[in-house]
Amino acid sequence: MKRKNIKDTTIFIIGFSILFFAGIFIFMPKRMLESEIGEEENYATGWIDSLKNKDSDCAELNSMERDIRNFMSKWDIKGLSIAISRNDSLLYAKGLGWADREKEIPMEVNNIMRIASASKLITAAAIMKLAEEGKLSLESKVLGPGGILNRKDFNEAISDGRMENITVENLLRHQGGFTLGAGDPMFNTAELKKAKKLDHAPSNDELVRIVLQRRLGFEPGNGRKYSNFGYMLLSLVIEKVTGESYWDYVQKNILNPAGVYGFRPGTNYYDERHPDEVRYYSPDAELVEDINDASKMVDRCYGGANIHNLLGAGGWCASAADLCRFVASIDGDPNLQDILSKKSVERMTAYQEKEKLSLGWSDSDEHGVWTRSGTLSSAHALIMHFPDGECWVITMNTGVWTGFRFTRSLERLVETLRTRYSNLLPSRNLFVSK
Repeated sequence: MKRKNIKDTTIFIIGFSILFFAGIFIFMPKRMLESEIGEEENYATGWIDSLKNKDSDCAELNSMERDIRNFMSKWDIKGLSIAISRNDSLLYAKGLGWADREKEIPMEVNNIMRIASASKLITAAAIMKLAEEGKLSLESKVLGPGGILNRKDFNEAISDGRMENITVENLLRHQGGFTLGAGDPMFNTAELKKAKKLDHAPSNDELVRIVLQRRLGFEPGNGRKYSNFGYMLLSLVIEKVTGESYWDYVQKNILNPAGVYGFRPGTNYYDERHPDEVRYYSPDAELVEDINDASKMVDRCYGGANIHNLLGAGGWCASAADLCRFVASIDGDPNLQDILSKKSVERMTAYQEKEKLSLGWSDSDEHGVWTRSGTLSSAHALIMHFPDGECWVITMNTGVWTGFRFTRSLERLVETLRTRYSNLLPSRNLFVSK
């Protein structure tokens, strides 16, 4: 073969190889490219990818969907997603309304949205897993020289010696002693910037140092006050114990083993949203100061709060169906393998007669109903798990003017729908990929 032909053939082979591998990269499934927060093979086989609204079409449930749409109309809810499982099998999952009304994109079952404080359930499960593995104890101290977060800058910031008595379990049960006398530090970023003369939204570490300079409202373990800050601290505990970012550890060691592949870390702005993430809607048109730019006024949904820095206190985005699958992995039902031991599940859901002190759950009542809710100005989420094995999950992309009190309205909706339609739910398992 002549030298020119050899050269031409070599160039052709190299060029073809480049085009071939470029084509593989371009057309590779979306989740295979998102390996930064999970194992690639899991993203390639996630059951949630192939799930569609039409898979839950059922003539017997048309009336249920009409009832849900009427509820949405009453509260001006732009988009809602609902998932229902029984004995670890997904029976129904649909999106209703708009994922993005301005772009006329309808809500699909696998659209993800902010789940607010429902994120705390995932964080609590991660803590319980680390406790099972002996990497920490629920009795472990969190702050001070003897604590997990034993850092010079944190130790020097502590102004109340009682903080060194705070345990992991105190934070899980909102008994750390942190109060809201100066506002919720996870949501009053603009005020903190002015008070501390900052030209930027405080990082999580800066936020810890700011809060540690305050006094506690009560002795750790001897009171209860809901604390988003406490669950953010638990996220830092997870990072310290594992040596990984909170997001990476939870994705690889909690969500993926649970068969949950659609969770994503929350972002702050519309142009930062993930593929399949919805548009959010505030209950009013009031503009607020941008957390990163005091000269800029923004919709409170986008730039009004540091959603990403909530971490395990309220930072996850997920679909209702994925949330349903996650609950199936921590419910003690043997039909789907749990990621936690039976002992851990029982400890998380134990009923406390005098106070609601569940671990991760908002409440575990005397009837065996487990509830976890979440509220933001831009979203609401509700999980209700019943003793008969049914789990109902609702997520919304719209904030409601009643705030956290809207949770009771969502609970009444679930109770009504369950009474009317539970016996009409089809026997199937949509968790199984088609």
